[in-house]
Amino acid sequence: MKKIKIPFVLQKMNSIFEENGYEAFLVGGAVRDVLMGKEPSDYDVATNAEPRQVMKIFRRVIPTGIAHGTVTVHFMQNEIEVTTFRTESDYSDGRHPDNVAFTRNLDEDLSRRDFTMNAIAASLKDGKITDPFDGQEDIKNRTVRTVGNPYERFLEDGLRPIRAIRFSAKLNFKIEEETLKAISAPKILEKTKSVSLERFRDELSKLMQAEKPSDGLKIMEKTGILHIFMPEFDVCRGCIQRDFRGFHEFDVLDHLFYACDGAPKEKINVRMAALLHDIGKPEAKKVVKTPQGETNTFYRHEQISAEIARKMLFRLKFSNAETENICHLIENHMFNYEPTWKDSAVRRFLVKVKAENVDDLFDLRLADIYGMHNLPVRIHDSPAVALLLEFKERIEKEEQKKSALSLKNLAVNGKDLIEIGIPSGKELGEILNELFETVLEDPLQNKKEILLNIAKKIYENRNL
Repeated sequence: MKKIKIPFVLQKMNSIFEENGYEAFLVGGAVRDVLMGKEPSDYDVATNAEPRQVMKIFRRVIPTGIAHGTVTVHFMQNEIEVTTFRTESDYSDGRHPDNVAFTRNLDEDLSRRDFTMNAIAASLKDGKITDPFDGQEDIKNRTVRTVGNPYERFLEDGLRPIRAIRFSAKLNFKIEEETLKAISAPKILEKTKSVSLERFRDELSKLMQAEKPSDGLKIMEKTGILHIFMPEFDVCRGCIQRDFRGFHEFDVLDHLFYACDGAPKEKINVRMAALLHDIGKPEAKKVVKTPQGETNTFYRHEQISAEIARKMLFRLKFSNAETENICHLIENHMFNYEPTWKDSAVRRFLVKVKAENVDDLFDLRLADIYGMHNLPVRIHDSPAVALLLEFKERIEKEEQKKSALSLKNLAVNGKDLIEIGIPSGKELGEILNELFETVLEDPLQNKKEILLNIAKKIYENRNL
């Protein structure tokens, strides 16, 4: 019988369970991760001890889900979820069981779990594996398969089809044929509609951490789940961008999927911006005839895309900070740098996009280029990328100069202007903005005496 190595903290925890006459097992994703050679991010433990008994034998226990048999044990600087062996029945809300019954049987507990790869347990005592549904074989074959009948399993919990897709993309597993077919069944899609928008958002955010989110996004589209939660993408399928100029190889939807792949996976906001950056193109599209042939134009698509993205992100319960950051990137992704730009133009760009967003904006632009042909961006082969690198160098030089890039960097403030006779109010603010424009054009003007003299002249000219 196969064994895995049990971490020291869980061995110590098990000694407490054993001293009190109970069994305990590592279950779920942690076992799967160990079997795949990965380090688990957290631990879930199943036991034949009931919640009140767990609370009695450990010092610090929080009853996080006690109605369903789950408590969180704070042990040796770890937060470990401990759940009593249980069976479940009736899921009237399409998510949570109406009836939970504790059991003394580990196999019964494992039989209620979603996928075979997550229905494996390892004894905390000796690491021996219990695998009643051949989850190890499915892990070996990189397969997502439900425990038991997929149709019945998905009818119990509408989140499971979304999780199947997320696991498939993140682990690079294939969804077993009958399991995949069940996701698209009308009754299953109805059940999936009952999933809260917050839970979908959480799964989408985890999908964004996959090596290639496009794999999961395509399955979402194929099964109908994308339409349920993000119907704004529907019009992107079949919206052709390609024309004689050869910029784009794909329609808008595939371009968005592949652009998402091209963004750094550790930057979820950039990946979300890549996924949504051109979603307004179908609305903005116009076909223009030129001597060379028909051209597709998408005037103002970045503003339209940001408007659509803001509504979508708000609906999906993304935080205000996440929404504003993502939409800011989308609104500004169409900058057109030219080597002929003066330094003042570079500074104005920095003021517009904000210096802290520059790296993310460049990552988004590279993802956009990646998504045009679904190919890694080759610096030496791409004039567009070479131009971006040149632009980034110029931005870094401006940042090193510590130029005034906001009103607070001006050598004068409102109090200084009041002291020379300019009254507080709207006009004073306008004069400060004019001074800022002066300094953007010529940083050498950012000296208190010079700016006060300029402010006086502006005020006098305004009040002749």
